[in-house]
Amino acid sequence: MNEESQNWELVYSADQEYKIVIITDLLAEADIVSHFINKKDNSYNFGFIELFVRPDDVLKAKNIIEKAKL
Repeated sequence: MNEESQNWELVYSADQEYKIVIITDLLAEADIVSHFINKKDNSYNFGFIELFVRPDDVLKAKNIIEKAKL
């Protein structure tokens, strides 16, 4: 893992993938690069998917997420 990839910050997590897809699309429309890590256990269907953005975009991303009300 390089140093740049360690600087991402968690801004949202959900247990349903469609919510992550919607938020990712909203962030992309605002020119915010994001990525997610799926920590769900597919065998038992529990856990969360975590969405990360760069530190400079955290406040803007959180505002967009809050307005989405998911």
